[in-house]
Amino acid sequence: MDEDEGFVMLGRVVGDKSARFKHRWFGILQVETEEGQILSLYMSGSVAQWLKDGERVEVKVLKEREEGKEREGGQEILLFDEYELFKFCEERESSENEGRRGEEKSEGKGERKGEGQSEQSEKREIGEWKLKVWPVWEKVVRFERRDALDLNTLYEYDLRAREAIYESDYEEIAELEQYHYASQKEYVAVWRCEKCHELIEANTKPLCERCGTDEHVHILEIKGSTPASRFLLLELKKRSGYEPRVLGYVRIDPPVPQMHRRLPTDEIVRNIRESVFEPSWFEPSFSPERELKEIFAELRKERRSKKIARRMLWEEEKWRALEASNTAVSRIARVVIHPDYRSDGLGQLAVRLAVEWVKERCVPEMRRKKHLVEVIAQMARFNPFFEKAGFKYLWDTSGGKPVLYFPLTADAERKIQEFLRKDRFAKKHKGRLCKPSYGRVERLASPIILENVTKIYSNEMDLEGISPEVLAVLQAFQVKHRLIQREVLRNLSIRINPGEIVCVVGASGAGKTTFLRILAGAALKLDEAKFAPDAGEVKMPGNVRASVLIPGEFEPEFGEESIIEHVFGKCKDLNMAVEVLNTCGLSDAVLYRAKFKELSTGQKERAKIASLFAEKPNLIIVDEFAAHLDPLLARRIARKVGEMCRNAGTTLVVATHRPEVKDALAPDKILHIGYGTYFVEKRKK
Repeated sequence: MDEDEGFVMLGRVVGDKSARFKHRWFGILQVETEEGQILSLYMSGSVAQWLKDGERVEVKVLKEREEGKEREGGQEILLFDEYELFKFCEERESSENEGRRGEEKSEGKGERKGEGQSEQSEKREIGEWKLKVWPVWEKVVRFERRDALDLNTLYEYDLRAREAIYESDYEEIAELEQYHYASQKEYVAVWRCEKCHELIEANTKPLCERCGTDEHVHILEIKGSTPASRFLLLELKKRSGYEPRVLGYVRIDPPVPQMHRRLPTDEIVRNIRESVFEPSWFEPSFSPERELKEIFAELRKERRSKKIARRMLWEEEKWRALEASNTAVSRIARVVIHPDYRSDGLGQLAVRLAVEWVKERCVPEMRRKKHLVEVIAQMARFNPFFEKAGFKYLWDTSGGKPVLYFPLTADAERKIQEFLRKDRFAKKHKGRLCKPSYGRVERLASPIILENVTKIYSNEMDLEGISPEVLAVLQAFQVKHRLIQREVLRNLSIRINPGEIVCVVGASGAGKTTFLRILAGAALKLDEAKFAPDAGEVKMPGNVRASVLIPGEFEPEFGEESIIEHVFGKCKDLNMAVEVLNTCGLSDAVLYRAKFKELSTGQKERAKIASLFAEKPNLIIVDEFAAHLDPLLARRIARKVGEMCRNAGTTLVVATHRPEVKDALAPDKILHIGYGTYFVEKRKK
């Protein structure tokens, strides 16, 4: 047998349904071949649970096996990497019959039916096709991050996107969820002790109180997910020892069972999707709660938490719901990226990969070809990564959440464009929801010019008041009372054009901070001697609006307000506040509501930079930029800050001794300062 090709067997799904789902990460699918042989296929439970009794499948065995190997009770076992599995699907297509069209407004309720909603549809066969089910979908991606000017590669991510299939995958997902939800009162996961079947809410693997150990405890569900949920991971293939294995995930669910639209006039359009798309695309969806509200209420009466009650509800009803669900639409229910890696395009990338996964594998149900990917997310108002990934905003739900769609077929694309062209409200927004708020600043009216600037550092060394013991040490080194003077800057001349980015580099104590003080003194019109040159001239544009961060000298003042309140208080625009925080690497909602004193040292530094941007200055001066960030995070923040300054037309002057920060900023000029000497390095065009 050719090991690469393997051999193929046709059969049907048989056996006990409960064996198909031991855990999300483990299930056993039994297949009876046309020759009457029973195969037990090891796979993840999240995949196996969707295969129904009697479904026709094709098994391709990848490895030659010894006679009788891995047999149990007359059944041959194929392990996770020993086979490929395909299923045969019968596609049906709906064609609309002529029906009553038009608008009907409900008396006194402000509700109406959508325009052109069809009354009925009929289905017709369009043939059988084969869908790959196992191994799970996987794609390796090299994701390059480039500078804003020359598009040179600054750094890159070696990533693997794949479906979650291991227990450790779901534990990583729970860990990521904690960045959003974890608190003393909020848990992100449900765990189960396999020995005593106790359900436990916890954020990390807990001890079972009955058993007194975590030996038999396994993760069962993630906050907000359902048994129908499928998870796509974004793994970092090449990483430093302190970097996470999983950078993020996307959760895919069937579409919500019903959707109504709230118009800007507050009128409600019922069943809006069915008036724009084929009604059959959304039916039947996964909805066990609809039929089991009474059982859910009884479980709540037993003092069960909502998560525990919902989990017990699904245990009773999930198989019926899983068998019934068969839609042509998938919904992105959740996108989570590690906070330290946000604002670097990874959310957009994760969404693009999820769309590709849906199109190729028809997840979550794996039964029909998909026409649409649906998103219902309030955060889409504040972050445009769905739109950057190709989604179009169509309407708001009756509850006020925006709804976006990505077309997977020409038919879906046509229907979306028709809606955007004909709907009276969609004509105005044209499919766009989140628009950049920061915009452009009033650029400096003229260059900043320093001509022959000299600054002499003076320090008088006084030995008075020193203890005899210390004085003896100083005298041993012949240290005496003296006046120390040296030129930190000597005849320095530089021209900083409006909108340029300038990096000031040099050894510690070489004069970088002195240079920034002189710039700040001219921009802020300060009279103290330390902010003025001893010789030479500084010409500052008359329209300069400077924001300065020199640690210990110029720093934003924070009080008891949350970080987002602080930034919003300066810019008076909530969308802009979120945009600024995201750019500065504080894109976690937990950090939005944190107070400055609750942040880590690195987070405080980013909050200070965000505070500068919130003032919308046309000149930003920063000393020791990204000094408290690890090299990888500093590089990401520097790239985003540089990009924002270029887009806004803001002139940026920063001092740094870190080469990765300098490279990521992609400066127009680099000012090298060294103990009275200097030279200006201009970026090669």
